[in-house]
Amino acid sequence: MDGKAAKRRKLTDKNIPNAILQSADFAQDSAMYQDLLAIERKLDWTMTRKKVEIQESLTRTPTTTRILRIFINHTASSQIWQTGGEEMANIETGDGIPAWSLRIEGRLLENANQKKDKLPSRKFSTFIKKLVVELDRDPTLYPDGNIVEWPRATGNQNPVLDGFTVRRTGDSSTNVRIVLYPDHYPDQFKVSPELGEALNIKEDSRLGVMQTLWNYIKINNLQDKADRKTIRADDKLFPIFGVDQVPFSRLPDLVNRHLAPPDPVLLYYKVDPTMPSPERPMAWDIEVKVEDTSMKSRMTVLVQANKESSQTLSKLDEEITLRAQSLHNSHLKRTFLQSFAKNPSEFIQTWLESQSRDLESVLGSGPSDGLTLRQEELRRSEFFRLPWVEEAVAVQEGLRLTDNRRNPSGQ
Repeated sequence: MDGKAAKRRKLTDKNIPNAILQSADFAQDSAMYQDLLAIERKLDWTMTRKKVEIQESLTRTPTTTRILRIFINHTASSQIWQTGGEEMANIETGDGIPAWSLRIEGRLLENANQKKDKLPSRKFSTFIKKLVVELDRDPTLYPDGNIVEWPRATGNQNPVLDGFTVRRTGDSSTNVRIVLYPDHYPDQFKVSPELGEALNIKEDSRLGVMQTLWNYIKINNLQDKADRKTIRADDKLFPIFGVDQVPFSRLPDLVNRHLAPPDPVLLYYKVDPTMPSPERPMAWDIEVKVEDTSMKSRMTVLVQANKESSQTLSKLDEEITLRAQSLHNSHLKRTFLQSFAKNPSEFIQTWLESQSRDLESVLGSGPSDGLTLRQEELRRSEFFRLPWVEEAVAVQEGLRLTDNRRNPSGQ
């Protein structure tokens, strides 16, 4: 075999002989074993089905709701209370002019019952689609811009940032309104009051709204019995459909008419440069929909079979199969010995006839006129000098002498 050890053929039959199953002595044990085999087949089928479901779900990115904590604080420079009451402003160079800076930062909080992701943390700007900072100041006194807008763009035009800083001159208290548009995955939409009342949702993804609508249709049996592709409208869905029934293919278009961009998050803050900045920043928590990387990795691990567990299961299966094969062999041996003990003479005669038939099969000849060997072989004297001839003659003579002793009158 080219120097390579032949692989041992694995046995796969775990069934035990029917004679043992039907035997009264082993009825209870046999029933328990058959029940275990049925449970194993059911468990294997269930595990295979779950693996297929997980593999299908891996094609869709799982999502989860996380908490984005936003921190806002400010610092002041060249204010009266910092300079000791002296005017140090230089109009020509711009040095010493009272000013303040507003800092907006954020980070994603870790779940308490979840292991920390090995991936690097995302920057704050990756969670924001658009950020607008509105300053409540008199534009005639502060013409340097009271609205600051940051729209995220693709490519390298807007690199990812940990936070945003707005710097302005001034020494008076200023109210700030921050308009923040979170970047959800998948995109979230605000549901119209009519559809929201029917489905009991206010905001969700487009796919989530469609799934909720489909569940509502199934629970309330709104599919037409004659044409399953037609959806009937009840009192809650009639304002949405506008007709008594619609084809299933029109549902996405009807749902899209009742979806709108979600409302932005509004944060209010007050910058007071006339006093020292607070030691701790103010914080707000908002919910964002993000990709659940940990769930995806756990699902991948479930699909991929553990090598050690697979080897253990394979060894157990092989041991069970060997036990079943050993039980089968023991049953054949027991049947063989019981037949011999019941009638040794008839058993040996039957056994010899069986051996003759096997020999005929090996030599390629069939039975003819009671002869068990080919005629051309019998004509050769060398045939009678083969090693097995002496043993066959001794067995035959033994049978003849035994028969003569039982029937003396036949001598």
